[in-house]
Amino acid sequence: SRRSPRADVAGHDAAGSAMLRYTSGDSLVHRLDPRTKLLAQAAFAATAFVYTTPRGLAALTLVTAAFLAAGRLSPLDAIRGYLPALPFLAAGPAVSVVEIRLWAVGVDPGAAVGPLLASYRVLLVLLISAVYLHTTPVRDSRAAIQRLVPGRAGRLLGIGVALVFRFLPLLRGDLRRVREASATRLGGERGLGDRMETVAAAGIRRAFGPADRLALALRARCFAWNPTLPELRFGRVDAAGLVVVVGLVGVTVVGLVPV
Repeated sequence: SRRSPRADVAGHDAAGSAMLRYTSGDSLVHRLDPRTKLLAQAAFAATAFVYTTPRGLAALTLVTAAFLAAGRLSPLDAIRGYLPALPFLAAGPAVSVVEIRLWAVGVDPGAAVGPLLASYRVLLVLLISAVYLHTTPVRDSRAAIQRLVPGRAGRLLGIGVALVFRFLPLLRGDLRRVREASATRLGGERGLGDRMETVAAAGIRRAFGPADRLALALRARCFAWNPTLPELRFGRVDAAGLVVVVGLVGVTVVGLVPV
């Protein structure tokens, strides 16, 4: 049978793009129930926003390294998956060092300490989420969300997460090909505004096309609010994961209690 062009595109993006996506494996985190992984992410994020000192972030860095090792995910691969977000994380510290006064512009390196710690804290949370994306199939994520959030709200959230995980890599691949096509046609010699307008317009057209086809496919398949999802079951390995969750929650509570 002949593969569709979209399938070839998806395969090419999976091999050549830095976009984070599920990769099958047998690591410790792969064997965890997705609900355990979601709770661990939430607990880690809460801890990261309580312990904001350099010493606290150093300890959280070790925890992040342990998560990456347990999921068999390279830190470089995880960081490459978030390359579009890195300029925004670097912008805060870079802008904060500039002091604009009435008659002069000064530079205060000490002002960058707080924003730098905040950006690093966000980076650690992103790395933890990268482990989740690397070790959890989309259908399992949807099932976990629908079981954690009851009712139609949970089903709506589950559908939204599934669609984002599946179609965001395709959208990024489309935008990359638009930029490459523009560069081939000497688009780099045009002004920045013209290049942004070209890429944005082409990207919007390419985004609405798959969206229309998706809506048609859902109607053709009699899309239902309550599809058959994979069965989720806590195993023995989840006991270790829940111990980590309880430990992170306990450390967070201790940090919130005034001395």
